[in-house]
Amino acid sequence: MNGFINIFKPSGITSAYALTKIKKAFKGEKIGHMGTLDPLASGVLPVGIGKCNRLFNYLLDKDKVYKAEFTFGYETDTLDSDGKIIQESKVVPSKEEILKVLPSLVGEVMQIPPSYSAKNVDGKRSYQLARQGIQVELPPKKVVISKIELDDVISDNAFTIYCKGGTYIRSICRDMAYKLNTFATMTKLSRVQSGCFTLENSIKIEDLDNFDYEKHLIKPQDTISFESILLNEKDYVELNFGRQVIIDKSDGLYKIFNNDGFIGVGEIQNKSLKIKAYIKD
Repeated sequence: MNGFINIFKPSGITSAYALTKIKKAFKGEKIGHMGTLDPLASGVLPVGIGKCNRLFNYLLDKDKVYKAEFTFGYETDTLDSDGKIIQESKVVPSKEEILKVLPSLVGEVMQIPPSYSAKNVDGKRSYQLARQGIQVELPPKKVVISKIELDDVISDNAFTIYCKGGTYIRSICRDMAYKLNTFATMTKLSRVQSGCFTLENSIKIEDLDNFDYEKHLIKPQDTISFESILLNEKDYVELNFGRQVIIDKSDGLYKIFNNDGFIGVGEIQNKSLKIKAYIKD
């Protein structure tokens, strides 16, 4: 079986724990998830079944949308409410002050990941070192934040954040507070969209026992937005034998089909096609 499931991960469990529940429901299938959610966070967790895990590299740059709540006045070591308070301030910004700094947090920005994160440091995860009391200074990385909206109808500190993959919402919370001369901690987070994976097409873990394949299994070709190429039988055979196939298309990545359906992701360089991720059974 090849396809994706969009799982709704509840707050309070790890993404890895959610995956164990899915593996029990799909015994014998290779299972993997994309875009880890912290235990505090809830929301959509794309899960690949079978050979679809090979497509994850082509999904990482998808647009993501988060709903978050930041509490001003203190900062924890983890930058969320699961951590220990390390700094406090009596400064609580007004709505007008928050709105004023939002534009400075949007665009291509250099962001320092939280020390409690899965970043690799000399072969170890940053959070493992942080738990041992080892100070870790992670280098800033470029991220893309498209828009931040203040949802003051929900609460005085609720935000909708539109960004690309690799963005840390906890870091946005920290950086926003620093610009407002105070501290803040992320106290709630939900990922409501990751590319084509939305709350509307997600399924709860407890509903996996009654999984409707026609309704909930997302076709792999529907998760990527590259232009499509339909191969004739001759070219498909040539590819299977490792021979060069010439396609009169611009250089880049494409969805590749033959008469039997979706084959995978291919790349064209100088009119020559190569399959980069082959998922056909």
